[in-house]
Amino acid sequence: MFPSQLYANISFFQPPAFLMIGIPGMEAVRGWISIPFSSMYTVALSGNCLILLAVRRTPSLHQPMYYFLSMLALTDVGLTLSTLPTTLAVLWFDRRLIGFNACLVQMFFLHSFSVVESSVLLAMSFDRFVAISNPLRYAAVLTNSIIIRIGLAIVARATLSLFPVPFLLKRLNFCPDKILLSHSFCFHPDVMRRACDDITINIRYGLYVVVSTGGIDCLLIILSYALILHTVLLLASPQERLRALNTCVSHILAVFVFFIPGITMSMIHRFGRHLPHIVHALVAYVYLVVPPVLNPIIYSVKSKPIREAMLRLLRGKCQG
Repeated sequence: MFPSQLYANISFFQPPAFLMIGIPGMEAVRGWISIPFSSMYTVALSGNCLILLAVRRTPSLHQPMYYFLSMLALTDVGLTLSTLPTTLAVLWFDRRLIGFNACLVQMFFLHSFSVVESSVLLAMSFDRFVAISNPLRYAAVLTNSIIIRIGLAIVARATLSLFPVPFLLKRLNFCPDKILLSHSFCFHPDVMRRACDDITINIRYGLYVVVSTGGIDCLLIILSYALILHTVLLLASPQERLRALNTCVSHILAVFVFFIPGITMSMIHRFGRHLPHIVHALVAYVYLVVPPVLNPIIYSVKSKPIREAMLRLLRGKCQG
């Protein structure tokens, strides 16, 4: 679409648009592929919105633990909406073009919500540590004002971390014959490798963001659970130990669902360039689409108060 010979005499080139492949090698069956994707997006949006409504309308859920769960649900809604328009446009209508600036905007929000999710999971691990190690002061430590400050700090951290990324890409000279993206959305490692310039700065800054956000969060979550386990083992009664650990199960599953695909994707992008493009695409979809789908299911199954509040909400809508 952008013949390289037309731009042979141009010293600096930025494509007016990128062409999104979707899932490489499966273009012929994209209509069938759209069915599970549409289903997952529907589950993600409806499940997380239901959690938000349940927490808002149930006074007994106005507690720090459920406020952080609301943050997680809101982040999952944002992460879902970041990839939904272009993914469904590719799968439903074969509309594969995305403007250069629109691509950068999508990329910023996509990665920002990923950083926010990592930070929220860290905040939730802190919440569990305080609840188990010092239950009598739980409400005094995690007041509404503290929770609001934590939420604002999370958003500020993600914004400041990702703000330079679009500008680092804007300075690059892109190759006219390299406009194909390996996904149905704009993913930073994918976009920067379409450039003809030296992308060392982009790679190093991307690595810095990953390590300073997800890497540190992951280590702090592990530290939190080491302290939680130490506290639990000091409890005299086995029943108390089991009850304390049971309050962490939902969060532990959410951490695994988010960080395992994230770590796998980072490893593949840095050390698995020889792998087929479809592997890169599928791992990225698992990382971005699956956590927003599974988190509402995990919390509705493992948390009785959330499950009951969601069921009351659904019954009320059915009766209305």
